[in-house]
Amino acid sequence: MKKILIGAATAAVVAAGTFGAVAANASVPAAETKAAFTADVSDRGLQQTMHLTIDAATKAAQAALDAAEKENQRVTVAVVDRNGTTVVTLRGDGAGPQSYESAEKKAYTAVSWNAPTSELVKRLEQAPNLKDIPGTLFLGGGAPVQVKGAPIAAVGVAGAPSGELDEKFAKAGVAALGR
Repeated sequence: MKKILIGAATAAVVAAGTFGAVAANASVPAAETKAAFTADVSDRGLQQTMHLTIDAATKAAQAALDAAEKENQRVTVAVVDRNGTTVVTLRGDGAGPQSYESAEKKAYTAVSWNAPTSELVKRLEQAPNLKDIPGTLFLGGGAPVQVKGAPIAAVGVAGAPSGELDEKFAKAGVAALGR
């Protein structure tokens, strides 16, 4: 019984010491903390970027899906941001299960290289190892969205019988952003 009481007392002392240390660290003067968060940063260390809104990404995806449906094609459309993160994915009725991932990879590839994926397929002749980069897919169907020549997003389409058709639909999605 003595051992249990001594053990409990030791645990209480350790807990109180830990709490005291946390409480002491939490009481850093407010002026020091505020200074750390309000330091002025020169413009040389900053870069502005543009992003599509969710509404714009949805508009592009829907336009690409509509273009495909007009030609009776069952596709999936993905729109990714500048970092290749998927913003919107629309899977059309009857689109194949492989089309979801393929559309995302095509969009990721287009934004990564700021070029339509049909053009990137041609680069594989000189650099065949490009296709080994994780997350990429070098097939027609991806089109970048650019502002002043810089990529800010991309539209990827997969599921039509050819990369040419997929890319035609992806470009329709990009074009919808200019309207």
